[in-house]
Amino acid sequence: MEKMSASKNAPNKPESSQPLERATSGQRSRSNTPAISSIKSAGAASRPAGTTGRPVRDVIRGNTARRNARSNSGYEDRTQRSDRNDRTIAWIETKDAERRLAEERKLTQEGRVSELRARREGREQVRPTAEGWKQAMGADGRPELQFATKKRVTQPPTHFADLTLEERQAKLKELGLPSFRAKQLSVHYFQHYTTDPALMSDLPKNRREELAEAAFPTLLTEVKRLTTDDGATIKFLWRLFDGSTVESVLMRYPGRITLCVSSQCGCGMNCPFCATGQSGLTRNMSTAEILDQIVQANRVIAEGGLGGLRPGDHAPERVTNIVFMGMGEPLANYKRVMRAVHRMVDEAPEGLGMSARNITVSTVGLVPAIRKLADENLPFTFALSLHAPDDELRDELIPVNSRWKADEAIDAAYEYYAKTGRRVSIEYALIKDMNDHAWRADLLADKLNARGKGWVHVNPIPLNPTPGSVWTSSEPAVTRMWIDRLEAKGIPTTLRDTRGKEIDGACGQLAASEA
Repeated sequence: MEKMSASKNAPNKPESSQPLERATSGQRSRSNTPAISSIKSAGAASRPAGTTGRPVRDVIRGNTARRNARSNSGYEDRTQRSDRNDRTIAWIETKDAERRLAEERKLTQEGRVSELRARREGREQVRPTAEGWKQAMGADGRPELQFATKKRVTQPPTHFADLTLEERQAKLKELGLPSFRAKQLSVHYFQHYTTDPALMSDLPKNRREELAEAAFPTLLTEVKRLTTDDGATIKFLWRLFDGSTVESVLMRYPGRITLCVSSQCGCGMNCPFCATGQSGLTRNMSTAEILDQIVQANRVIAEGGLGGLRPGDHAPERVTNIVFMGMGEPLANYKRVMRAVHRMVDEAPEGLGMSARNITVSTVGLVPAIRKLADENLPFTFALSLHAPDDELRDELIPVNSRWKADEAIDAAYEYYAKTGRRVSIEYALIKDMNDHAWRADLLADKLNARGKGWVHVNPIPLNPTPGSVWTSSEPAVTRMWIDRLEAKGIPTTLRDTRGKEIDGACGQLAASEA
């Protein structure tokens, strides 16, 4: 009874806990099945489309594939864009190449090959242009050349230096004097450098002035003298008997003294870079006028005008070297220049007793006259002022090139070497972006080597640095490159040491100005 009562009043519990646990476990298992299914359904509803019912690894793989697909699509887009860019660049390059080719054809047809070659070097091609003056032009539109004076001019009176020793003796006999007086007068002029009768004590006192006046008429009168700061260079301005003016430059170097002499009053070669040619040709200088530049320079040296001997310098105190690179074209005054050269090398007292090997005759390229030089039987040095190896530029730079082309001038120079055995000098003024391109150095070397080896030496000449002018010096690096290219092809090359720039006494600067 108590049990029944207790049973009624107690909570409703299973009779045994162990069976209840098993039952609960089994019931949970059976009752959870719908719940899991509903969770899966709910999860399926929340999954992205396309992943329903797939394992997670498949979902991950699918996402990766989609990312790869998107990445591949972007890569393809970038590739397509790159391809389009490449095609555009190729089209532009093709059009640019076609344009350049058309320009090159035009330049070639117009004969402007040098401009084309300069472009290929990434450089300019500056054209020769007269600055501050106007070139005289002929009827054909080319720079006018002047080989002779336009009007008849009076020549200076005959001077003892114009004559050979025999001719001097004959002249004195005409004056009623014995022939040996000719030798005495020659000693005074060519060895003592004087024309002052008061210093000629070995002549009859009552006839000294008469003899000095007859033998030594005044030819050059010094107008102005400019000296560099170091005293090693002097530029002289001379007035001639007819009022014409010329210049010469005296330069001291270790072991030698060089005089740059003029051979004409003005110049008719009309080169646009040369100050001398601006006024054209006035007249040819006489043999004695050329020689008197040397005699008067020797007098200045003897008086200490060049500073006297330097420490360690044992050179004789007189002019030892002559260069015909002053005013004028020497070979356009051929006869008088050659007489002067012979008188320079004649033994004293007939002449100055100089070494022919120390005399340099220069020309811009008068081919017939060059060919005559070898017949003079004198071993002087011949120099060709070339300045450009190609006719396109040289026609403008050196107008005489319209008569005799660059190859003709080089051939004539080689013939001089072949006949005399004397090495030829090629003078080449380096002008920025005008004639200092690498291809011109190569062309010059090739042309010289084509004639043979060992016959020529090149002297590049640096111009004055002149900002804003087309006539300015090459950059130092370009000058070095130019020389290196010549030497690489076996051409001996020496950069010339120019003097007198600060007194307008360097190459191409002589203009005989009294300002």
